[in-house]
Amino acid sequence: MNGLMLVARREIATQIRTRAFVIGLVVTVLLVSVVSFLPKIMGGGGDSYTLGLVNSQQLPLQTAAPDIGFEWRTYADEAAARQAVLDGDVDAALVDGARVLTDGEIDAQLGVLLQSVNREFKLGAAGVAIPPLEMRSVGADTRYESARQGVATVLVFLLFMLLMGQMVMVAMGVVEEKGSRIVEILLASVRPWQLLGGKILGLGVVGLINLVAILVVGLGAASVSGLAADFPPGMAGLMVSVLVWFVLGYAFFATLSAALASLVSRQEEVSSVLTPLTMMIMATYFVSFYVLNEPSGLLASVLSYVPPFSAMVMPVRMAAAEVPMWQTAASMAVMALAVLVVLKLGSTVYERAVLRTGARLKFGEVLRAR
Repeated sequence: MNGLMLVARREIATQIRTRAFVIGLVVTVLLVSVVSFLPKIMGGGGDSYTLGLVNSQQLPLQTAAPDIGFEWRTYADEAAARQAVLDGDVDAALVDGARVLTDGEIDAQLGVLLQSVNREFKLGAAGVAIPPLEMRSVGADTRYESARQGVATVLVFLLFMLLMGQMVMVAMGVVEEKGSRIVEILLASVRPWQLLGGKILGLGVVGLINLVAILVVGLGAASVSGLAADFPPGMAGLMVSVLVWFVLGYAFFATLSAALASLVSRQEEVSSVLTPLTMMIMATYFVSFYVLNEPSGLLASVLSYVPPFSAMVMPVRMAAAEVPMWQTAASMAVMALAVLVVLKLGSTVYERAVLRTGARLKFGEVLRAR
């Protein structure tokens, strides 16, 4: 175990001291900050609302909020107004001066304006009690739908980029040590599984540093810009689960990457030997984007338990929809089991192939070798 930690510390120290790592981390953090402020920057000159009327008078909302634009549309009956709300033609509809129809939970700012202005508008004499407007949703609660879609899209892209980058980094490190014969010197002091495990652990910590920095800066910038106000509840738990899923996905792909890379001795051959693994992670990425459209559908539900798809599909489902805790735990357990299997397979291939230089080895031949 001491050998494993020694190798891991060596990998971490080597990577974080490089200029490429520091510059890459700074640039990434700056880009995340800029992206968090883009909605506010591009939002232009304030909010605007389109409101429907059925047997009601227009409320003087403009007087209470001069910086907000209001457009009023009149409808013949409540059915027509209800359909307009569901179609997105209006943000809300005032019916009979007593009810407000919305699609899901009403925008907080609009709700406060309607309640306060309605009370002042109807208050004819001191002491007259004015009942509050009845807020009635005519559709599903879609308040956080767009925010969930945005968060899920960012998370799947982030996981894909980090997993792909760390996977290639592990492979290049294995080939570099094998091609330069440094691995022979290292194996004189540590066992093969310690060298492999230390490399995977060390580069995994480097990947976690990048991921944590992105998440912390992104959430902080979103809070400052006001974008976080639109985030769905439970963002803290979601971020923690993303870290867990990164660790599981990284362990799976990095182990296979190291095993495949140990079959070759030149860095020029890395891309070709990693082709099956690259296709696998690309398929996982594209499936995850498809799941964004139907996070609660049959395909999403099934693939969230199938490694390695679950490493991206389940985080997307958790961000885009409500997922029961037991499903998340079951999915993580299955993925962890798959990681253990891959670790056993990968360490066997690595141990048998890493000292064999020359022509490219075949995966099946190495497994059959004794």
